Amino acid sequence: MAITAQDVNRLRQITGAGMMDCKKALSEAEGDFDLAIEVLRKKGQKVSANRADRDAREGAVFIKENAAGNEAILIELNCETDFVARNEDFQGLGNLIANAAEANSPADIDALKALVVEGTSIEERISSSVGKIGEKIDVSRYERISGDKVVSYIHPGARVGVVVAFSNVQQKDATAVGKDVAMQIAAMNPIALDKDDVPADVITKEIEIGKELAINEGKPAAMAEKIALGRLNKFYKDNTLLNQDFVKDTSKTVGDFVKESLGAEVKVTAFKRVQLGAS
Repeated sequence: MAITAQDVNRLRQITGAGMMDCKKALSEAEGDFDLAIEVLRKKGQKVSANRADRDAREGAVFIKENAAGNEAILIELNCETDFVARNEDFQGLGNLIANAAEANSPADIDALKALVVEGTSIEERISSSVGKIGEKIDVSRYERISGDKVVSYIHPGARVGVVVAFSNVQQKDATAVGKDVAMQIAAMNPIALDKDDVPADVITKEIEIGKELAINEGKPAAMAEKIALGRLNKFYKDNTLLNQDFVKDTSKTVGDFVKESLGAEVKVTAFKRVQLGAS
């Protein structure tokens, strides 16, 4: 049967696939739209499988806050090239996934991909986009964070995204302070909120490194532990958010900045940082 331009355009509107791909799918399906959609999905799955061994370290970070401003999600959507990352279709897919994640609170990436939006699962939409765009595309990070107030920041280029959570904000506007703290996190990449949040294995490793350095510097073995603990305090200052020097005013820590700006009762309770291509 003859495939009309209207048929091709209709399938394109439904699936978002390219014009020629839609025409070929309709021809293969002999004009059956449901079968043509399956053809396009199978094409996407095939392309995805063929490109499974390709590196997909480009892409973008997407953040979506809820309407109340007390919860947010972060998504890292990857592709192979920066050119595709700036593509309108890729950006639209990222925003769709972020919106679905925020609205449905999936437990993990697998649950996120299983979400159905307007009759099509996220996984199927990704597969279809692979077929249309021609690059490996996948979600590699999905994070959720909540608090009395959350403030988000995406660094220019969308390669780093941060969300900071506060408690006891009440009627105070924490947006500006939160943005400054989020920018600090984006730039300085702290490993934990405060000293007590650093994993025990990291502390043990740092103490051992400190001891070895002290001994290699010729310090007595009996003093090595004390010297290592002193170096551990420097490690905390460099690597835990609230103890870092505030980049906009290094005369104070980030903890001091929050306290002076919002009051002692307002606390930073958590943060999430997603960086493109990072593990």
